[in-house]
Amino acid sequence: MRSATYRSAPAWDAASFRRRGSGLGLAVGVTVVIVLVLLGLGASQYRPKTPGTALVVDLLPAPEAAAPTQPKTATAAARPRLQPRPSKPTPRMPKPLDMLILTPEEYAASDISKLAKTPEESRQAANDSQAIGRAPNGELLYGAEWARKPTDTELAGYLPRNAPSGWGLVACRTIAGHRVEDCVELENYPAGSRLAGAVRQAAWQFRVRPPRKNGRELVGAWVQIRIEYFREPAK
Repeated sequence: MRSATYRSAPAWDAASFRRRGSGLGLAVGVTVVIVLVLLGLGASQYRPKTPGTALVVDLLPAPEAAAPTQPKTATAAARPRLQPRPSKPTPRMPKPLDMLILTPEEYAASDISKLAKTPEESRQAANDSQAIGRAPNGELLYGAEWARKPTDTELAGYLPRNAPSGWGLVACRTIAGHRVEDCVELENYPAGSRLAGAVRQAAWQFRVRPPRKNGRELVGAWVQIRIEYFREPAK
């Protein structure tokens, strides 16, 4: 059986360890010194300066006393300027018309309806029908002109029994063929004789010319028809 053996460390190992420890301590010390120096420089740079005790004398002349300021008043330039109100334009008066003043005689002479007409126009104007009033519907009413007068036989069949002498008045509208329709009773004489009713009932047999205007027949115009009745005295 082999026994354990121990070898002592050489002497150069202990010396080498001491040298390395002293080098490390030197490096640390240098670093600490550098840090302290830097901190001292920074503190001295930012140290606030204390005010000195030297007396400073200002040799500049004293400024003259300024004149007391007066309170400013509003000047004309500072006041608000009122804008002038625009004036309304003057209305232009219409130019007066050139008027010719006529005497009554001159005015009557200027009526073109009274100017001279041709013979044909004069004949037609003479034959124009004249309005005598208004029909029941408000249109012009003309006097009737017979194309053929009714006979006693045509009228007698519509007379009331024991009708007195008198007349009946109606208004009728003209239609083609010289006939009339839409007749309306207007008046009886004597009152209550019912003669206007007799005329109205017999009117379908009448032959009446339409009114005329400038030679033209006004078919559809209204005409007034009056029929007189005479009763012969009893023998």
